[in-house]
Amino acid sequence: MILALLMSLIGRLSSLSVTVNDVECVYEYVIYEGDTVAGNFVVVDHDIFWSTDHPGIDFTVTSPAGNVVHTVKGTSGDKFEFKAPRSGMYKFCFNNPYSTPETVSFYIHVGHIPNEHNLAKDEHLDPINVKIAELREALESVVSEQKYLRARDTRHRHTNESTRKRLLGYTIGEYVLLAMASALQMLYIRKLFSKSVAYNRV
Repeated sequence: MILALLMSLIGRLSSLSVTVNDVECVYEYVIYEGDTVAGNFVVVDHDIFWSTDHPGIDFTVTSPAGNVVHTVKGTSGDKFEFKAPRSGMYKFCFNNPYSTPETVSFYIHVGHIPNEHNLAKDEHLDPINVKIAELREALESVVSEQKYLRARDTRHRHTNESTRKRLLGYTIGEYVLLAMASALQMLYIRKLFSKSVAYNRV
């Protein structure tokens, strides 16, 4: 019975990848007022890693009434959590000020812990339902943190790979330039020696 109750109380969650060219929005419907909306996002993929002057991306959450309930600007990743002020469709928007498309790993979870008005009047079931819902939310918080850390790890791997390729390219370029400089020096020295020999003969 406890397993059935736990399955019936599982909240909705979404995990997806969003490519942000300019402004991209994701929508999530919240059934109950006061539900906990939590999640995270990480900018994963870059053609080149961000320089210090990169403005980052902006993230905004808008309620069904059009009010901004959460916002962050100029970031490469963030975690968020808020109580839904009302039920309805919530809008989660990413704004990328740069022309280079950015891939964002986005995770969202809508949690609901029922109160005594939502449960059966059985005095033994009420606390069981609440405890199961609280346990579910605690486990979901762990899952959310794991997804966030995994996305950050993926971004760091991409950055390391990009850095490795750049260093390899710079190293090859340095060797090519060194070889060209050596060849030019040899030609110049040969030319000097040939002129010196010709002068001595004269």
